[in-house]
Parts: sequence; C-alpha cells; structure tokens
Amino acid sequence: MTQTLEPDTHEETAPDPQTRVDAWLARFEGALADRDVSRAAGLFAVDSYWRDLVAFTWNLTTVEGREQITDLLSERLVDTDPARFRTTETPTADGDVTSAFIAFETATGRGEGHLRIRTDGETGEDQGWTLLTTLQELTGHEEPRGTGRILGAVHGSDPDRRSWAEKKADEDASLGRDNQPYVLVVGGGQGGIALGARLRQLGVPSLVVDRQERPGDQWRNRYKSLCLHDPVWYDHLPYLPFPDNWPVFAPKDKVGDWLEFYTKVMEVPYWSKTTCVSAEYDEAAGRWTVEIDRDGERLTLTPTQLVLATGMSGKPSVPTFAGQDVFAGDQHHSSKHPGPDGYVGKKVVVIGSNNSAHDICKALVENGIDTTMVQRSSTHIVKSESLMEIGLGDLYSERALAAGMTTHKADLTFASLPYRIMHQFQIPLYDRIRAQDKDFYDRLTAAGFDLDFGDDDSGLFMKYLRRGSGYYIDVGASELIADGSIALEHGQVDHLTEDSVVLSDGTVLPADVVVYATGYGSMNGWAADLIGQDVADRVGKVWGLGSETTKDPGPWEGEQRNMWKPTQQPGLWFHGGNLHQSRHYSLYLALQLKARFEGIATPVYNLAEVHHLS
Repeated sequence: MTQTLEPDTHEETAPDPQTRVDAWLARFEGALADRDVSRAAGLFAVDSYWRDLVAFTWNLTTVEGREQITDLLSERLVDTDPARFRTTETPTADGDVTSAFIAFETATGRGEGHLRIRTDGETGEDQGWTLLTTLQELTGHEEPRGTGRILGAVHGSDPDRRSWAEKKADEDASLGRDNQPYVLVVGGGQGGIALGARLRQLGVPSLVVDRQERPGDQWRNRYKSLCLHDPVWYDHLPYLPFPDNWPVFAPKDKVGDWLEFYTKVMEVPYWSKTTCVSAEYDEAAGRWTVEIDRDGERLTLTPTQLVLATGMSGKPSVPTFAGQDVFAGDQHHSSKHPGPDGYVGKKVVVIGSNNSAHDICKALVENGIDTTMVQRSSTHIVKSESLMEIGLGDLYSERALAAGMTTHKADLTFASLPYRIMHQFQIPLYDRIRAQDKDFYDRLTAAGFDLDFGDDDSGLFMKYLRRGSGYYIDVGASELIADGSIALEHGQVDHLTEDSVVLSDGTVLPADVVVYATGYGSMNGWAADLIGQDVADRVGKVWGLGSETTKDPGPWEGEQRNMWKPTQQPGLWFHGGNLHQSRHYSLYLALQLKARFEGIATPVYNLAEVHHLS
C-alpha cells in the first residue's frame, strides 16, 4: 500500500500593517492603563524616539531610548491618563518600517500623532521606533469649527441689540483700556498674526502689536524683488489656505496684502504703529507691565503672558569694521535694503552670500548696476525646482495632494521625524540633488563659488534648523554668478575707506554702496532690548538644536531652543520661523496659553536648561 503526499501549498503570511499597528497600540495602551511603565517602555526599540508636542509634557520635547521614555512616563503618565489609541487611516509599510497616523485622548484633551514600528530581528516582535504625540484640542474648550461653529445670526429675541460691527467696535475700543489682554504678542508678522488667529478662535483675550503702519508691511517694506522661496503648498496659514490659483512663489507685496486681509477676516486683535518701550515681570503678581507707544499715545498693558514674535532670525546683525565712519557712500543692513532703483550708475558691494545677498545682487545686476558679492564662508545652494521636486514633493506639492497628503498630514509627517535622526533622511535626498544638478554645481565651482552641503551633507533643512543661515534657494542668482554677471570676491573685510571696501588680503573693492547681508542674531536680543539683559541671559539662546555643527554648539537639546514652549522666564514665550512653522507650531503655543488662561494645570516636563546666552 502506498500513500501519496500532496505538497502543502498553504504559506503562512505575515500580519498586514493594520493588524501589526493595532496589536502594538493595544499592548501600549494596556501597559499605560495598568500604569506599568517598564512594560510600556519595553515596547520600544533600544534606539527609539518619542517626540511630544504638549500632549503628555506641556512642553515640546523629545525623549530617546527606553531609559528616557521610562522617565517621561514615570513623571507624566498618571496626570495625562492617555487612552483610546487608534489609527486614523490604513497604515502603510515601506521595507521593514510600518507607519501609521494615530489618534488618542488624555485627561485634558484630544491628540493626534504618528507611529513607526519595526520588527526586532532577534525576537520577531514589533517595536516602536518613532512616536509623535501632539495635543490638538482641549476637552471642553474646543474651537467653534465645523459642526460647532457659531450661528452668527440672531433667530429670536436678543436683549443685546448691537450689530456684529457695533460689538466689534466696542470690543476694539475697550481692549487695552477697560479690558487687558491675557496674552500680548509683540510682532505682527506672519508668526504673530497666525498665533493671534489661533488665540482668537480659542477665546483667549489677546492683542498683537507691531510698529509698522499696516499688517503685512514687514513684507512690503523689503527690497522689491523679494518673493517667497518656499512653495505655496508649504506656506498656508491656519484656517485659511491660499487659493488654489495662488502663485507657487508669491511676491512680497502679494504676501503683505494676504497678511492684511487675513488679519481682518480672522478678526485678529491687532494694533499697528505700536512700539513696545519696556516690559517688566512682577513675580508675585505673575504678570507683566508693558509700556507701549501707540501712534503717539502712551499706554500701559498688564498681560499675564508675553510672546515675542519678532521673527526667527532675531535682530539684524551689523558688523563693525574700521572705517565705517569715514565711508562716504550709503551703507545699510539687508533688512533695510530698498531695492535697486536708487543705485543705477553706482558700484555696490554686498557683504555676505546667503539668501538675501543673492536676491539683492540679482536685482541689482538685472538693473545694470555694477555689483560685487563678498563671500566670507561657504554656502549651501539648492535649485528651487530641485528642492520642490525632491526635497518637498512627497509632502507639499500638487503631486502630494493628489496622493491624499493633506497639509495637516504633511505637517504631522514632517514633525514625526526626530531631529536626532532627521539628517539621515535628508542626506539621500541631497545626494540625489547633487547628482541631478552636477552641471549646475560644476559651473558655480568653476566661477570660484565656495559650495557646501552642510557639515554632514544633509543640506538645506538641517542648516536651517541648526543655525538658520548658510544657504540660498536658487531662483536665478547662481547663474549670474556662474557667468560672471555678479562679481565674486572671497575673504573677510578688513576696513572701509571713503570710497572702497578693503579685504584682509589687501583686495580693494571700489564702492558707492555697501550692503551688509550679514544675517541676524538670536531672538533673545529683542528680550534684552525690551526687558533687560538679565532676562535675555535667563532664557538663553533662541534657535538651534545643539548638534555641534557649525554655529550650533552643543550639548544636544533635541528641540529648537526656546521656541513655542515654556522658557526659564515665567510668562515669556518665543514664536516665529517660516510660514510652515508659524502655521504648525502656533497651534501648540496657543493651546499652552489657552490652558493657562483656563486654569488647567500645566506641569512642564523637562524644562530646557540654558547652555548658551546668545
């Protein structure tokens, strides 16, 4: 008797991404519910990262590895009381990494985030690699949006017979006089306006002040050729995205008009022609006394929270050179550059080789003006179209929108990459760019331009996040350098004469105009001017990660220094960055301020220490 054995055609298949993520989240939530910190931390890989934006920590902080995750949960698990972890759409797998957008709830609010898991090679178990948790709204203090929007019209009788316009006029008249703002935002550019809109929707009494005559003048008053270098999909403001026929790169005056329109439509409490003269914090009372000049009228404001939204770059950095007092021509910082119109027939020397220097030189040369750029150190250059295609295209582009990548999901995805390993994701992108644009870079190098791709070849975003300088997004100036239209010199400035700039090697550059495109200092310089050097030193340097790369000294801090989060000075906050950051991080700053306004306990985990004063 024989027996025929048929081959077993059934193959065991690995769980799909949804099953794997659901299982990990269930184990994680179970450990949290049991208050088993060790078990919860053990679900993460040895090399893992948890970035929390307010939801667990009332801070913006990143913890790395099981030991730091254990510390976070030991301090914050009971108060946070997280629950209902779930995916918000189908997870995806890419190689050995499975990614998912998630949602959850805490004792104080509702959150969203992003999770990446990997399978451990030894145990075969899925482990958390990166986790992002963000607070999106406070329970009981939700914004009046969607189904929760206000009615607007009065249906039935109302003892208050004032129209909307009359109510708004009365509110404006009493603000800063009969009614003090809880939050005073100093700086009415894109950052201050975005935050003002958030606070308005959250019902936090606030006021945005700016010394310019109109909202948007921060853009209108720059050199006339200025355009956004970031594409439109990256630059939306909260609540009100740019129309889908908006230019990819908006000119400065169009941006200024949009900010003015946005301020009015979003009902941002905004005082123009207003200068803050001084500010002093009363520790006992827990509030500020701020002296302001509003178009010649002196007023005293007493906010509880003071936000400096004076721009990520801080104060203009104007170098001091021997001979500046004898130079007979015009000399000014790039922030004050009026454009090329008044300089026809003159010789212009631009000190610097980053974004503003390139933009200014391009506009001058295109108007027939003899222009020399002085490059003092190497600069990273990336072509605008390459940046859009390779650097941003998967998240912020028409291609991304067509694939279902909304601005909100793109922001969460970008935020989910821990700063510690972000450069690892960026290096391959810039390797592709360098190979694709080899001829472009070869022409620049042949012209004598000193190029770099960052200390570790990670390109533009990491330079921006680490130091906020040292790069140019090319929109045409590089070709003018390559063909010699923009004259190029290298070295440090030794001194100025009556009619020239003299470099340290003795090179003499005849000049009628000197433009100092020399960047900006730390934002805490504004705090020094307004409040005092002691407070500026107490909060320390603003911006940078502590990466120990050029102009970003260590130790490692893991988040942007002092930005959008509590500082060592109670009641003092910093807000700013590009349009993307103004949009995204204004939410987390607004929620921190709203919680304090409502009296919600906000114990701050891992308040950053001060390592650098400026």
